[in-house]
Amino acid sequence: MKFCSTCGATVALRIPAGDSRSRFICDGCETIHYQNPRIVTGCLATWEDRVLLCRRAIEPRRGYWTLPAGYLENGETAEDGAIRETWEEASARVAVDDLYTLFSLPHISQVYMFFRGRLLVPEYAAGEESEEVGLFRHDEIPWNALAFPVVKETLEHYFADRESQHFPVRNRSIIISRPPGARF
Repeated sequence: MKFCSTCGATVALRIPAGDSRSRFICDGCETIHYQNPRIVTGCLATWEDRVLLCRRAIEPRRGYWTLPAGYLENGETAEDGAIRETWEEASARVAVDDLYTLFSLPHISQVYMFFRGRLLVPEYAAGEESEEVGLFRHDEIPWNALAFPVVKETLEHYFADRESQHFPVRNRSIIISRPPGARF
């Protein structure tokens, strides 16, 4: 960050009074600009014994398969975001059930929330951010072409839990240490 979004003056990285972390602080109006993790919300949507997957048409990981998901928008609930993302990426209507997996990825300042959901009808099509969309049985999942580890782990949990029909919320932090000065 170089300039204040409030007044346009330059900002400097320093620790504000009463805080313990460096923040961008405006040199002009003294506004403190907090930068917080981004929330990614998505849906593990099913129809009968199949799961809805989207092949990404955008970076990162263009061409790889994922669950429909994206950044939570201001003013929406996590559930509403999962429903919206499923519509935007897969043109699919879903009913969202429970939170299923929650992943904290501090190395990229993101939190992923996947909800279990059900397609209301087995109709879907590629949205702007998808090259292709499809329903996959367990043995049809393109396991070696999944876009992100959180997607793979969510799918693995789902297929294991489906046997017992018991779907506990899974919560895990994925810690990857950053080399000094690295940005990822």
